[in-house]
Amino acid sequence: MNIYNTIETLRGRFVAWFMRRMPTERQRLLALTILAGGACGLAAVAFHLCIAWAEALFINRANYAPGHSWIFWTILTPGLGGLVAGVGLTYFAPAAAGSGIPQVKVAFSLRAGYVTLRETIGKFVLCALQIGSGASLGLEGPTVQICAGVSSLLARAARLSPTNCRRMASVGMAAGIAAAFNAPIAAITFTLEELIGDLDQTMLSGVIVAAALAAVVEHSILGSNPVFHTPQHYSLGASSSLVWYALLGLLAAVVSIAFTDSLLGLRTLFKRWTSAPRWLHPAIGGLATGALAVVGFLLFHLNGIAGDPYKTLELALTGTMPWYFMATFCVLKLAATVSSYSSGGSGGIFAPSLFMGAMLGGAVGYLDVTVFHHPADSIGAFAVVGMGAVFAGIVRAPMTSILIVFEMTGGYGLVLPLMIANMSAFALARHWRPVPVYEALLQQDGIRLPHGSKPPGPSGTKVITTDLPAVDATA
Repeated sequence: MNIYNTIETLRGRFVAWFMRRMPTERQRLLALTILAGGACGLAAVAFHLCIAWAEALFINRANYAPGHSWIFWTILTPGLGGLVAGVGLTYFAPAAAGSGIPQVKVAFSLRAGYVTLRETIGKFVLCALQIGSGASLGLEGPTVQICAGVSSLLARAARLSPTNCRRMASVGMAAGIAAAFNAPIAAITFTLEELIGDLDQTMLSGVIVAAALAAVVEHSILGSNPVFHTPQHYSLGASSSLVWYALLGLLAAVVSIAFTDSLLGLRTLFKRWTSAPRWLHPAIGGLATGALAVVGFLLFHLNGIAGDPYKTLELALTGTMPWYFMATFCVLKLAATVSSYSSGGSGGIFAPSLFMGAMLGGAVGYLDVTVFHHPADSIGAFAVVGMGAVFAGIVRAPMTSILIVFEMTGGYGLVLPLMIANMSAFALARHWRPVPVYEALLQQDGIRLPHGSKPPGPSGTKVITTDLPAVDATA
């Protein structure tokens, strides 16, 4: 109790000092935007390092256990991680489940940007543990929720108005994406496409500042290299390849729909499965993920299903993987991610969508080489374009899907193929399934977000609180 009182006293003194130095809210908003950019960058770096540490401690050890025991441990470790995460998500921080993007959208649209400290800490700890133990989930969406929690905490401490607290949620999202992908420009476009929906000048200015600062912090600690290392900067070698890039867009839309339909369908089944306690569901998904990882190891002696997927993904970007390796890994990753996410785990779908896209694109690249006898380098180029195409089909952020590939690979020579494949995948996926995946996930939970960026009026819209089921906004 004495420690708690001391912390509260120090916090009160700091707030009083801050309010004296920044008497107007406009000054406080600017100062907090700068502070949030740096703080979110540090939080993102800490989160990523914790995941790397957990992977080295859990799933990597399981994968390389002696003899045939690796099979047992590779299956069991994601299950145990899912079990611990399931208990924590059920009894400590229910709002930390899922990818993090839908939760931030709810906070932005219906709760004036309010993200609690409990869900922020829960997301950090439980997601790092589950991904580190082998869940087929990404760290990018969770980074957004963590950074939104950091910016929300700062906004409340500075006693900002609800309008400006809401603006700080967009600051957190942009900073999280920038730090997660090492892609500040894509962070701005994603925040505009997925969250803000219009050009609020004050909000946009804060998003730009926070994304830049978070990227600077991430660069300073982890280095300024692109996320993926390709042997060369790919470009469109022959215009005849555009035929296959158009086909890639079509196939990316098919994979995107297969992924989202499977994810939503299995999630519905888990929600209806009441004979097993909810905290046990992520463990079951983890066991399924581990079994699929074993299949990948036995067939190809490669990981990427359970654990860090980016090392295997880079092999596709170099064009050195056989086509049947990539086609099989695309299917395995789809099934593993659906199992990990739909069972109630904590983690995102960004990294899995990039992985599936690279594998699909590389496999299509073999058609280009076989039919038109183009150089083998085009296989890697197709893998790069495939990442953006599947991302566009799943996440439904077409501008971001193009920019994020540019920034993650450091190459800009595939502008035309990216535009053709990404826009084809986006348009077809939206035509076949008009409701984007994040909104569909919220609708499964009984939540319908208002269109546009303005908060809703008293229309009976449901909202989520941290530890309670959805409640009526008019109550």
